[in-house]
Amino acid sequence: MRFHRLRVHSLRSVLCDQAGKYVDHRWFRSVLPLSAVCVLLSLGLRVSLAQLAPTGQQGQATSGGIASGGPQAAVFDNQHRPITAGGFVKTGPIIFQNVAKQAGLTVWHSESGTPEKQLIIGAQGAGVCLLDYNNDGWLDIYLVNGSTYDVHGKITPAHAALFRNNHDGTFTDVASVAGITNDRWGMGCTAGDYNNDGWPDVYVTNYGKNRLYRNNHDGTFTDVAPQAGVALDSWSTGATFGDYDGDGNLDLFVAGYIHLDLNNSPLANSKTVSHDFCEYRSVRVSCGPRGLQGAHDHLYHNNGNGTFTEVSKNLGVDDPNGYYGQGALFADVNNDGKPDLLVANDSTPNYLYINKGNGAFADESYLSGYALNESGREMANMGIAAGDYLNNGYLDIFNTVFSDDYNVLFQNDGKGNFTDVSYRAGVAESSIPFLGFGDGFLDYDNDGWLDLLVVNGHVYPQVDQHPDWGESYAERPLLYHNLKNGKFSLVPAVEGTGLAVVSVGRGAAFGDLFDNGKIDAVINNMDGVPMLLRNVNADHHHWVEMKLIGGPKSPRDAVGATVYLSAGGIRRRQDVLSGGSYLSSNDLRVHFGLGDLDRVDEVEIHWPSGTVEKIKLPFVDRIYTVAEGKGITGAMCDGKPCEPSH
Repeated sequence: MRFHRLRVHSLRSVLCDQAGKYVDHRWFRSVLPLSAVCVLLSLGLRVSLAQLAPTGQQGQATSGGIASGGPQAAVFDNQHRPITAGGFVKTGPIIFQNVAKQAGLTVWHSESGTPEKQLIIGAQGAGVCLLDYNNDGWLDIYLVNGSTYDVHGKITPAHAALFRNNHDGTFTDVASVAGITNDRWGMGCTAGDYNNDGWPDVYVTNYGKNRLYRNNHDGTFTDVAPQAGVALDSWSTGATFGDYDGDGNLDLFVAGYIHLDLNNSPLANSKTVSHDFCEYRSVRVSCGPRGLQGAHDHLYHNNGNGTFTEVSKNLGVDDPNGYYGQGALFADVNNDGKPDLLVANDSTPNYLYINKGNGAFADESYLSGYALNESGREMANMGIAAGDYLNNGYLDIFNTVFSDDYNVLFQNDGKGNFTDVSYRAGVAESSIPFLGFGDGFLDYDNDGWLDLLVVNGHVYPQVDQHPDWGESYAERPLLYHNLKNGKFSLVPAVEGTGLAVVSVGRGAAFGDLFDNGKIDAVINNMDGVPMLLRNVNADHHHWVEMKLIGGPKSPRDAVGATVYLSAGGIRRRQDVLSGGSYLSSNDLRVHFGLGDLDRVDEVEIHWPSGTVEKIKLPFVDRIYTVAEGKGITGAMCDGKPCEPSH
């Protein structure tokens, strides 16, 4: 069976590559998905462009903005509200509370295009990064901001925010002082120490030129993107740092979305795009991405001297198909110690590039099963999350997608081969009405098993004018609890709690913002104030966290490291990853819930250099600093250095 599966995937890969060469991807998917064309080719049938061209009612019925599935039945709650903005319960477990106002985050407001969202760029929203920019042991928050058409290129657009953690539950926006306001139409961000000086830097993707903010060690940043060679000048989305060639320096991958000219805006029946790509359920909406030209992806090799060299085409990761890139993540999916590259593409097949260990990649998108869902259909992918939810030592992948389709959980067999287990795992059906963006694996109750949090929000405000569709523009998050048997259960949204907050969610990042061992979430909302979902779950489970510091042959921030923690007969896995979710980046510290266990048997760290190191953690419920080759070099208790005897 395994041999047969490999042959089928291999044949599909070849056929789809041929389809990509001869079929115009910009418009044929409005009638047939790429998978259907592959099937026709596999049967020896000739695919006529004229037969595939959308016309009349056929085009209207099958187009739908960036939706890849057909309209599904509406779901309402007992008050006849769309389930996306309802379905709340009076009582139940209180997991998160939105404390953004108390924390001081609501003084900042995001902007993106016009309220009507005439253009697709105004509907995309932006990401959020969690990083300890001043090395004080507490996570800070960087929120990317967009812009508006009337100010773009004319006056200063909206500022990004850098909220410094005040260690008392509040934050202060220091972006202007820090020189990290961006002042461009921002999209996403990722954090990583690209120059190995021990201080986190920030890469910001934009519509237009990107920025690489180098940390100056004094609370300020300097944009060095032009001299570093990574400014680009396109529409970039997801970005991720990773040391793909094992030289100890973080390389940079940047996904491209669409070639967009605001001076020649893609409106219905314009020269840029056909009317067929500007409708959702026969209602006029913003056009694209289908029907628009996709932007290519870029991989930059770190030269070790503050500059980068683009190697995308040479390594075959430049997206020659012109797919619509969104999420991007370097992660080791086949357990060979080398970071592979995943790209979540909107309305087009995903990419999985396997690192061959010789400075090259192999495109195994179809062969691995990651390109398409179990129906053999491409999805409108947004966010991407990686985590070992089965505690079997393998990284599984979770992608968020458009409404009228289900979010996809790809189970890993340990060799980088994936199976869509969304329905059997219990995360598919409940997600269909929602439009997912940010996502993350997190152990919210510290029971030692990774749960899932999904942030939602529609891209078309027009859905609120059609209540019979069962959809809403602002939507609530979805939290899935790991049942420890390969399945998840949806956690009820209790009125007045963070899970019942309805917003137009986009980027989301996850980490321990209060240094108390509980994982929180920060959400960047469209045209609104951010959310800070503080974890207030009532459990008293034990936990440990680790900040890793790489040695001379590893990246200094240890991005790419894999940590295995053994306790109570279970071996858990966490990875140090930069990027992911929707255009965002999470806490680089690894976090392990332990349940009722009060001791750790062993920690095994696979450093990016290839060194494998085993250490003992003397206590639980603290944040350790572990340096490659030196073991534990520090520990934090309740946000302060631990006493020597503790």
